[in-house]
Amino acid sequence: MVLSSRLLLRCVLAVLALLLALPVLTVLFSWAQWNTESGDILGEMARTVLPDYVGTSLLLCVLVSVGVVSMGTVSAAAVTLFDFPMRRSFEWALLLPLAMPAYVVAYAYTDYLQFSGPLQTTTRETFGLQGRVFPEVRNVWGAACVFTLALYPYVYLLARTALSERANHLMEAARLLGAPLSRRILRVALPLARPAIAAGTALALMETLADFGVSSYFGIQTFTAGIYKAWLVMDNRIAAAQLATLLLVVVVILLAAEQRAQSRLRFSSTSVDRHGTESQPLKLHGVSAAVMWMICMLPVLCGFVLPVIFMFRALLQGDGLLDLPWSRFVQWSLTSVSLGGITALLAVGAALLLAAQARLHPNWLTRQVTGVVSLGYAVPGAVIVVGLLLPVGWVQATWPQSGVGFWLTATVLGLVWAYLVRFVAVALQSVQSGYARVPASLDDSARMLGTSGFSLVRRVHWPLLKKPVATATLLVLVDVMKELPATLVLRPFNTDTLAVMAYQLARDERLGEAALPSLALVLVGLLPVILLSRTLRRH
Repeated sequence: MVLSSRLLLRCVLAVLALLLALPVLTVLFSWAQWNTESGDILGEMARTVLPDYVGTSLLLCVLVSVGVVSMGTVSAAAVTLFDFPMRRSFEWALLLPLAMPAYVVAYAYTDYLQFSGPLQTTTRETFGLQGRVFPEVRNVWGAACVFTLALYPYVYLLARTALSERANHLMEAARLLGAPLSRRILRVALPLARPAIAAGTALALMETLADFGVSSYFGIQTFTAGIYKAWLVMDNRIAAAQLATLLLVVVVILLAAEQRAQSRLRFSSTSVDRHGTESQPLKLHGVSAAVMWMICMLPVLCGFVLPVIFMFRALLQGDGLLDLPWSRFVQWSLTSVSLGGITALLAVGAALLLAAQARLHPNWLTRQVTGVVSLGYAVPGAVIVVGLLLPVGWVQATWPQSGVGFWLTATVLGLVWAYLVRFVAVALQSVQSGYARVPASLDDSARMLGTSGFSLVRRVHWPLLKKPVATATLLVLVDVMKELPATLVLRPFNTDTLAVMAYQLARDERLGEAALPSLALVLVGLLPVILLSRTLRRH
């Protein structure tokens, strides 16, 4: 009986791994099916659009890397190494841009800075100027600024964690040895944070390459926009699969760099006396304190406060709040919450199954399945869409009466599947972090008392995992509500979410109406940011 239950569980894990890995395997398999037609298509793209996709994506990655490293590292060093007015407030306020989807930041700044926006209009009227006063924001440089403002918290968060462990002690030791402040920062503090900075930058670049909303709205030729155009505009599945494969290769390289950087992180496990003189950050006064205050205020102002103000302005202008589509907004919200709730429950259930199996029976199969699931979050939504729709086309061509296409495109089944491929990893990471805090001695004690298997999970582990499970549910819910590329392509007819409607209304230059779902997404995004900031304050 025990053997049969274990065999059944292993079969379930294998099926789960196959379902979550199928989109990536499909994309890779489509590339392996090389023939004359696919070679001709790739050659044609190499002569026409592919250089633009590669050049634009590369330039965007370089600019975003410089931006997030500069903004994230400087702000992390400021709040960790120095003491100045409002430093404690900035420690959590610098995380607020995480609540802003990049495409919402793009809508907000475009509305305010465009030719007919209030800034250029007021400037022309004030100084009697003609034509465009400020340069166009819808280009690669504008997109890089948007991504920098939205994604620098990845670098800030990891760099701050690395610096807060031992930087102050080592800087104090360097001061006693006669090193000036600049040398202590450049030669002592920043080398400690170098792996963390590299890991945060890799995460930011993966988000940049996976984005569709900003690149499509700004009209720049990135890989994600090219995949969307090849599939839906040109109706060329082979070209979409080839672009998806190239993008997947780049993401895998970035993921390997991020994991290598994470493996090099070393944090002190010893207790630090936070009230001792050595561990205290350097007290600043006067101009120095004002400069540090401005350094920390600028990212918060540009990455969160101003976009929210701009969206509220767009919301309030025109004929008033009563003319906004409030009834449709309620429907969009319910659709987003229901899709997020369904996905969150399924993702957390799968994560609990995997984490419990890894705890009770750590074998080769469990490690491989966990590794496959953990990679899902790094795969861009556009690649997942191609990986799901390609086999649908193959099955429909072979068995036209199978109905597979209907179930995956005319219902929410395909959409939830795509969500699970991306976001089970988020739930798994949270549940595994909870398991890391459950001592193995509890399992040994429970087994001595006759409790084992999933009875041990239910009676011993579950009461200790309620908070991590709640956190995982919240994170998956919010991520699903903000997901745009997969939702835009796979949603059934008349199934609109807040993210989709924000994109479509902004694309139609109806920014006043787009502000309503955009602000709702920001409000929802604040929930995990508040949770994260509370966790950091406890540590």
